[in-house]
Amino acid sequence: MSFSFFKARPKTPQEVARSIKDSLNALDTKTVVEVKALEKALEEVEKNFATMRCMLSGDGESEPNMDQVTQLVDEVCKEDVIDLLIHKLPTLGWEARKDLVHCWSILLKHKVDSKYCCVEYLEQHAELLDFLVVCSYDNKEIALTCGLMLRECAKFPTLTRYILESASFVLFFKFVELPTFDVASDAFSTLKDLLTRHQKVVSEFLTAHYDEDFLFQFFDLYEKLLTSPNYVTRRQSLKLLSDFLLEAPNSHVMKRYILEVRYLKVMMTLLRDSSKNIQLSAFHIFKVFVANPNKPREVKIILSKNREKLLELLRDLSPGKGSEDEQFEEEKELIMKEIERVSC
Repeated sequence: MSFSFFKARPKTPQEVARSIKDSLNALDTKTVVEVKALEKALEEVEKNFATMRCMLSGDGESEPNMDQVTQLVDEVCKEDVIDLLIHKLPTLGWEARKDLVHCWSILLKHKVDSKYCCVEYLEQHAELLDFLVVCSYDNKEIALTCGLMLRECAKFPTLTRYILESASFVLFFKFVELPTFDVASDAFSTLKDLLTRHQKVVSEFLTAHYDEDFLFQFFDLYEKLLTSPNYVTRRQSLKLLSDFLLEAPNSHVMKRYILEVRYLKVMMTLLRDSSKNIQLSAFHIFKVFVANPNKPREVKIILSKNREKLLELLRDLSPGKGSEDEQFEEEKELIMKEIERVSC
């Protein structure tokens, strides 16, 4: 009988980063033909990710050593591990992806010498964000992992700005209508974060495109969501539009939006939706079209032409029992009176 009185020496942060890099690179040398070799390589990645997780967040019994965390974050950037973490995502197993998501948040939020080291790395290698967007929701296996990682990125204004500016941003309007419910819902959560988390960034982005085709392209794409045959898509999109357009930093965008007859027609259609929730959400945007003191003639014509039908719809519209009933009824009455006064 033999006993070992020696424990393996814990790896240093530099060794952990190097081991992760080497094990991820080793995946390139394995193929599906070499099933056992690939499985062993993936097991090595999984083991290294577990070590990284333990170093970043502790082992459940002791807190992480913050000096080691700083060193590991620094090494992850220096060794280009961030690049590999993203590009190897489609190959990773479930356990490794779970540990990666846990570590991703810590890596991004941890400062090295007062700087967000990993965020700066992504700023300098912004094509990695495009990879996350493009590959995420087109691959059901990694869709939710990518979504979580993207939403962590969206917590930082510079990364949000890049995604909004990138050509890949418009893909979200396709992703939110994917047939797989959990994937589509996750994509919508990411889109919502991009459009609401940093109001100043979004406002600056739309202002920069104010006189370009993009502004109308954006709302044209959004119109398809609002008129989707899918109830969940219509309701979520309408709620997000309210949250997004009715914020003060985007008032200039709202002023432009309410000049367009086609968008007024969309809100009028949604006022007739079979869902009470959608009707009420549509009303809060519709009322801005009506209350606009500088309504274009085309808008006045539509309101005048549909006066009786609109008044009938609004008379029957009620939020139900609640503390906001009185305010809603007052707003509704004002809007109805304005519709009655509209003339071409």
